[in-house]
Amino acid sequence: MMRNRPLEQPLAWTEKGAFVRRPRHRLAWLSFFVSLSLLAMGLYAMGYLGPARDVLLQGMAPVQEGINDVADQVGSIVTTVRDLRTLRQRNAELEARINSLIIENVQLKELEAENANLRRLLHFAQSHPFLEFRGAEVVARVIGRDPTNLSNYLLINVGREHGIREGMPVVTERGLVGRISKVNSTTSQVLLLIDPASAVNALIQSSRLTGLVEGQAGGELVMNYIPQDAAVTPGEIVITSGLGGHFPRNLVIGQIMAVRQRDYEMFQKAIVRPSVDFSQLEHVLVITDFVPVEGIEDLSSP
Repeated sequence: MMRNRPLEQPLAWTEKGAFVRRPRHRLAWLSFFVSLSLLAMGLYAMGYLGPARDVLLQGMAPVQEGINDVADQVGSIVTTVRDLRTLRQRNAELEARINSLIIENVQLKELEAENANLRRLLHFAQSHPFLEFRGAEVVARVIGRDPTNLSNYLLINVGREHGIREGMPVVTERGLVGRISKVNSTTSQVLLLIDPASAVNALIQSSRLTGLVEGQAGGELVMNYIPQDAAVTPGEIVITSGLGGHFPRNLVIGQIMAVRQRDYEMFQKAIVRPSVDFSQLEHVLVITDFVPVEGIEDLSSP
């Protein structure tokens, strides 16, 4: 009598090169899902799944609403980030523009100040038609110290090629600056009025008293050799006298600030404040048609 044997599972070839039996339940599950799908499609086509769909959609509505809210918030965040990036870029552009405008404003102010200074120098030159001037720009102010002296001088951007010679006076619209002490081909050195090596024959404008204005180591001016019995009042203006032939007449030197008088001294002296601000010099004029007379001693010296 023969016994019933179970159905043998189909054989399958594995990657290891051996035959194994493939289970039949996989095919059964696949057939089940295909049949279920066909059944659902049929029921949906006939309208039997409408109520179930409505219930499902109604149950999913809160979930869908939550998803939409999250999507909106994410979209808002993305938009905010994009707007923030745009604002930062715009802010950087505005800052660059502001910096550019600040630089332009500074340059315009510098040009305005330079033009005003040049106009004053031009007016001074026009008010002295008997003198010939050569304009120059101050390249640098140099203070050199040596073992015995403190020298104050300027370097200007005109020299021998421009007709500059040693001894020529240097002025601004405010008054006397000094004289040319050294000349190179394209630059010149100006010995300032306040240098201890500087001495100018001067006269007090109101009283016509003469004296010698000399620079001091501290940057002051002192008018020496004023007669002891002469009346000198602070506030009086001191100008060049033209004596000695080193400077033209009537160039403003400064204003008397104080008088030093001692009974036992032969002369009195006056402290003079320069009319020129030597720390603010930018442009000067060189008097080119004045030839200093060499070999003449200062007539105001004792």
